[in-house]
Amino acid sequence: MSRVYNFCSGPAALPEAVLEKAQSELLDWHGAGVSVMEMSHRSDEFVSILTSAKARLSRLLNIPDDYEILFAQGGASTLFAQIPANLTHGFDRACYLDTGAWSSKAIKEAKKYTDVILSGSSKEQNYTTVPDFDALTLDEKAAYLHVTPNETIGGLEFDALPDTELPIVADLSSTILSRQIDVSKYGLIYAGAQKNVGPAGVVINIIRKDLLARSNNAVLPTVWSFETLAKNDSMINTPPTFAIYLADLVFEWLEAQGGVAAMEKINIEKAELLYSAIDQSDFYSNPIDMQYRSRMNVPFVLADASLEATFLEESERAGLRTLAGHRSVGGMRASIYNAMPKSGVEALIEFMSSFEKRYG
Repeated sequence: MSRVYNFCSGPAALPEAVLEKAQSELLDWHGAGVSVMEMSHRSDEFVSILTSAKARLSRLLNIPDDYEILFAQGGASTLFAQIPANLTHGFDRACYLDTGAWSSKAIKEAKKYTDVILSGSSKEQNYTTVPDFDALTLDEKAAYLHVTPNETIGGLEFDALPDTELPIVADLSSTILSRQIDVSKYGLIYAGAQKNVGPAGVVINIIRKDLLARSNNAVLPTVWSFETLAKNDSMINTPPTFAIYLADLVFEWLEAQGGVAAMEKINIEKAELLYSAIDQSDFYSNPIDMQYRSRMNVPFVLADASLEATFLEESERAGLRTLAGHRSVGGMRASIYNAMPKSGVEALIEFMSSFEKRYG
């Protein structure tokens, strides 16, 4: 078997140690005689997995006691609608920051449930930078402020948050567990697992407990209610059991690496190596404002766009998989999440240098 370096933006690479452990436990989990995929979600065995996953995530992110961890289905895109459906009960508007493709999708869905105040947008700058936080339009009587701190498609990332008393709702799908954050600054964090946590199929919600009371259960679909999901320990119905199990294995792996602080150092190093290779070349370029370049998703283009297809064909043959940019923007994109080793980034840089020498 030959493993390649997988630069896919999601479903993304998983740590090999996690895959190997899952493989060893696939037919018989801890002597239970069955696979996790075959267990009842109500069984003591699976409840222990869910409890472990919540405890490990809480330790990794230093989640305060006044927050609830929810594992749900549907992915982050479902949350684009589920969030306003839950959190705008008793409010008639919500604030949104528009920084790229994913925040734009969230805005479109929110408009089906509430009036949206566009607090700021970098659309006129082709989403290559972040709006000036000092010039944002913030209504302190709105339900919340929604932000997307990492725009996976565009390769833009920011870690500072606007100064507001509004609950901040953040889509951290691409950045969760890759860098240290202060959870207490957020009202709700949500993240699709298939980038930095595990396989597709589960979405993580970290919500401040006082916000659970906003769920209007008289009109909400039962499985959409944050309050009901919390009261049922993420098990209103059958949860994505195997995805939660794999998430727990990833959390265990992260703890063994030294936690989020250790991973952040590695991620900074990987990103700096790749951006340096791009910046030192006239053959490659990255369009994003340097102070807002993503550590997780690195888009780049060739000076001669006609060589892109050749670049992708040859990189695939070299064992560098899924480097094509999103279909909406083209070019190339290297997603270098936690599971991407430094050696993978070095292999990509070596290939890029070789390709430039041959075609530059």
